[in-house]
Amino acid sequence: MAVTTSSASAQSERQALVKACVSRDWSKAIRILNSLLSQACTVQDICNRAFCYSKLELHKHVIKDCEKALELDPYNIQIYILKGHALAALGKGYDALQTWKQAYASVLDQSVDLKQLLELQDLLANSKDDSSVVSDGQIAESPKDPPSSMTSSSNSTCKSPVKTVEREKPLQRENAVASQLTQKTRSISLDLRLSRGIAQVNDGNYDQAIAIFNQILRDNPSSSEALIGRGTAYAFQRKLDIAIADFSKAILSNPTTGEAWKRRGQARAALGESLEAVKDLTKALEFDPNSSDILHERGMVFFKSKDYIDAVADLDTCVRLDKDNKSAYSYMGLALVSVGEYKRAFEAHEKALQLDPNFKEGWCHMAQSYQELAEAEKAVECLQRALSIDRRFVNAYRLLGLLKHGLGDHKGAIRELSAGLEFDKLNLECLYLRASSHHAIGEYANAMKDYDAVVNMDIDSQEKFVLQCLAFYQRELALYAASRANVNYKWFNLDDDIHPMFKEAWCKRLHPKGVCEVVVRQPPLRESLKKGRVKQQDFIMTKPKKLLLETADRIGKKIQYYCPGFLHNKRQHRMAGLAAIEVAQKVSSTWQALRKTLISRSKSEAKGGKRSKKKERNNVISENRGGVCCSTSSSSDTSSSCNCHEEKSSSERFTLSWEDVYAIAVKWRQVSEPCDPVVWVNKLSEEFNTGFGSHTPMILGQAKIVRYHPNFDRAFAITKNLMLERKEVYNAANNLVDLSNPAKLEAIEAARSCCDLFGTVNEDFWIVTPCYSTAFEGKSLEGTRLTMQKKGENGFDFSIRTPCTRPRWAEYEAEMAAAWECLLLKVPQTHKKTVYSCK
Repeated sequence: MAVTTSSASAQSERQALVKACVSRDWSKAIRILNSLLSQACTVQDICNRAFCYSKLELHKHVIKDCEKALELDPYNIQIYILKGHALAALGKGYDALQTWKQAYASVLDQSVDLKQLLELQDLLANSKDDSSVVSDGQIAESPKDPPSSMTSSSNSTCKSPVKTVEREKPLQRENAVASQLTQKTRSISLDLRLSRGIAQVNDGNYDQAIAIFNQILRDNPSSSEALIGRGTAYAFQRKLDIAIADFSKAILSNPTTGEAWKRRGQARAALGESLEAVKDLTKALEFDPNSSDILHERGMVFFKSKDYIDAVADLDTCVRLDKDNKSAYSYMGLALVSVGEYKRAFEAHEKALQLDPNFKEGWCHMAQSYQELAEAEKAVECLQRALSIDRRFVNAYRLLGLLKHGLGDHKGAIRELSAGLEFDKLNLECLYLRASSHHAIGEYANAMKDYDAVVNMDIDSQEKFVLQCLAFYQRELALYAASRANVNYKWFNLDDDIHPMFKEAWCKRLHPKGVCEVVVRQPPLRESLKKGRVKQQDFIMTKPKKLLLETADRIGKKIQYYCPGFLHNKRQHRMAGLAAIEVAQKVSSTWQALRKTLISRSKSEAKGGKRSKKKERNNVISENRGGVCCSTSSSSDTSSSCNCHEEKSSSERFTLSWEDVYAIAVKWRQVSEPCDPVVWVNKLSEEFNTGFGSHTPMILGQAKIVRYHPNFDRAFAITKNLMLERKEVYNAANNLVDLSNPAKLEAIEAARSCCDLFGTVNEDFWIVTPCYSTAFEGKSLEGTRLTMQKKGENGFDFSIRTPCTRPRWAEYEAEMAAAWECLLLKVPQTHKKTVYSCK
């Protein structure tokens, strides 16, 4: 049993040794070898330890181990080679040469590794002299003085020069040997210095690494290895432009260095230069077509640039070459989710976690995929698993905070984000999310601190710049909300109180500079809180309040989409329920007032007789609106008008309009998530009001948007039918494009994909769906626009867009007004008290 345990322990240590060497952790490898040697002293383990010492430039330890190994195996060529290199590195070139000569002489008549023997012969050949290897494989002796017969001559004048030349030859040969040996020693020294610099990079000592590479480049400015090493150190320091310059120099020095192409591609990808990065990585693959590492890198670039199809192709090839690449499997899962292949996606995620159950990034990636599908419970489980592996894993806290924010649990989001910020106080995404969560629940002082931290932070990407802009706008909105915290809810009116230019810049996420020059900033928080301080008793939960909230929650759940991608946001449910209750109260009051007016009018008409009725009818203004309840005749012809118009005089206009009803819902939506830009379009600036609209993408590039892609087949079919029916579409410049050519119509009919349909027009286009008027019979309004745009080489945006222009707003305002009036005037003529129950 003890033998079995010892064998298992040794096997485990051997595996750990391999991993340590692969990761270039030489110190750890030496510790493992020490443990193995304490159990059993073998020549191979001593050689391996000497090799590890050489990587750490501990040359005296190398020599010591080599001498110990030679005692056990005097014919092991590898030991002599290691010892010679160590002696050369210590400046003992002559001793190194003698060591290699000794090795060659001792192993010629032995059974040895021929590959190592050739390596040894090359070392000797590079520093050979007359005392080096001879043709018969023997070691020749040093040249002796020539015999006297050769030096004597009848011409005495020649004696001295001849003797001088003969005596100088050994010295010249020694100088040549010394020169060659010095050159070889310099080459060995260069390799060792390069190794030392690379080791410093691997250990994270970037400044020390750069200093080493600078020394090398002073002696050899065109050393591609040193340029690559220094560029890599700069890249780790996020000095990406300098890194790219070094990699470019390395490519100029040696265009066939695939590593330089790869490193430059990685640096360009980090700068967001995706196209250039792909070109460099593709070039690197020409030198090493089966490199799983380069395929993985290029697949990552494709993924981050949202080229999901190519990402899947590269990552799939990568895992075929390297079946243990957990990162490739994990990112392939994310890419497959984006293109709608959910089964394959989760198979890839599971494979990554099978390879390494402690792969914390893999658990986060699986959580992201679950969150994309709105499977919140599974996403939370994955994130908690990641945190059980590493309690300091900030990205897991960020994703948990984001998820809870999306579920309407702002306090829970604050808790998770604060935990993450304990380990990374400058994480911009966490600070921004926590600020918006504090803002949502009225903790304005805390929100200000986080917003200020985001605005004042140094950034290095466009995504972070967008968050900074949003933080500025939301900070101002939080100050506005703080100033309204203690006033009647009806006085909270963001659309009327906030400057149109501010709202426009907020929606467009523009740089705040232009806004600050025009818009008056909100007062400081201290002043805002003085105006809006909330009394503590306002938060006491009474029985009526509890009943109201329970009812609101029950009503609000009706707005939930039970489809993939839509999280169940409890806060949104509650606010929607409260909005519905307030709308019901306002409409009920209006109907009751209307009933009283109708009853009063009925009594008055009964007393006044036919003459008063006729007079009242003559005062009715015809709205000339067709449809369900309205007239299709001219303003002079009122005989066919709807009864509702006949019974409403020009002096009796109801105070509650359709806009008042919608304003209630809009206000509750603004309160439910104050960081969402929800505003009335007609109250924005004139410029913004000429073309702004909603955008609902079904396909975005290559991504199938999980929330809206279920509408794709229907929308695609409608687009084709309208194109065939109208034989024209509009291009991006709003000009008509003729499609009447029979070949084009056949191609439209045969189209089965966005690529097919786009090919029939060969430019971005849109077509509008009809919306038939209920206010004016026979009139067709502009409905939604079905838009197709080319994105990249293989991507398309296919979306539902609803633009807002002034003429369109006027048309739909008339429609809404007509519909609202008809709804109001359908109130029963009899006065009956309606009882509303919260049960």
